[in-house]
Amino acid sequence: MLTESQRDIIKATIPLLETGGEALTTHFYKLMLSEYPQVRPLFNQAHQASGTQQRALANGVLMYARHIDRLEALGPLVGQIVNKHVALQIQPEHYPIVGTCLLRAIDEVLGPEVATDEVLDAWGAAYQQLADILIGAERGVYDALAAAPGGWRGSRAFRVTRKERESAEITSFYLEPVDGGSLLDFKPGQYIGLRLVVDGEEIRRNYSLSAAPNGRSYRISVKREPTGMASRHLHDHVEVGSTLDLFPPAGEFTLDDGDSALVLISGGVGITPTLAMAEAALERGDRNVVFIHYARDAKVHAFGDVVDDWATRYPQFRRVIVYEQVQDASSRQPDSVGRPALEQLARWLPADGDFDAYFLGPKPFMAAIKRCLRALGVPDDRSRYEFFGPAEALD
Repeated sequence: MLTESQRDIIKATIPLLETGGEALTTHFYKLMLSEYPQVRPLFNQAHQASGTQQRALANGVLMYARHIDRLEALGPLVGQIVNKHVALQIQPEHYPIVGTCLLRAIDEVLGPEVATDEVLDAWGAAYQQLADILIGAERGVYDALAAAPGGWRGSRAFRVTRKERESAEITSFYLEPVDGGSLLDFKPGQYIGLRLVVDGEEIRRNYSLSAAPNGRSYRISVKREPTGMASRHLHDHVEVGSTLDLFPPAGEFTLDDGDSALVLISGGVGITPTLAMAEAALERGDRNVVFIHYARDAKVHAFGDVVDDWATRYPQFRRVIVYEQVQDASSRQPDSVGRPALEQLARWLPADGDFDAYFLGPKPFMAAIKRCLRALGVPDDRSRYEFFGPAEALD
């Protein structure tokens, strides 16, 4: 339990976190990943190399310090962390490792004049408080997933029953339980955790479920990244008949119930969760759906035939396809050419303004969409987005 004096110490370190938080978290990851190899599979080295993981943690630590008196003001941050942890199967035994490395990083980066015994004791107590909150919340989610119909705890073996190339970059994998048992339902927009062994090294990744729940199989649709260990392994080495270890679905970027119009805006592989959302909404049949997708060109445009079919079969569905460039007249032609623009979205969005917007894609794309939606008067509570990797600020 944090004392009042410890809370004061935490608040006094906020200016240091504002100016040096990223240096601290960078040193933290260097310590942890070099000295505790058992946690390496839990971290995407691409995010380490780009610095996004370090920035995300620095922001999380800063937010925690700022709200140390009122943790409820953290809002959705705790839920987002819990879902990411559940998808990767973070366990209670991982938390002492993180705590040890965090305190060492504070000590070694800030130095003895700042990182006094009182400061280290305060941050040790603050970390334990947060760890207890997260461990308790994650235990509840793990128990609920195991108790749900078709649910399971830990990993479960799935067989690839179908592998389908969707574009020059994206391939879909259809997955069914090896044990033949029932399959846990999920909310459109959620993702699964996947455990792979690549060149003798275990890695874990999250992939959005790209089709609505059907009770029989899951579908993930993976973009092949030139330097991505997991995506290259899936594209090049995983075939029909292969088995994969899956963790249960998780995630808070999910389709809410409601009868307002649904606007789904995606860029590139960000289309994957919006497909599951659109399909589920169309199956229900009680709301209009506007589906806006941006792709570089026809070669990398995935699921074009699926979306065209929906436009033919469902009168409440409207789709808009935008290419950054058109290569030749013989390829599929988009509805528009260019990048996200305010005047375009103003034409395509429901005129009455009564809609819920969900958008996903690369960070610059999402920042542009968020600016446009705000300029068009869409309230923030009706405009939702999620990062595939560590969360970052869009503003």
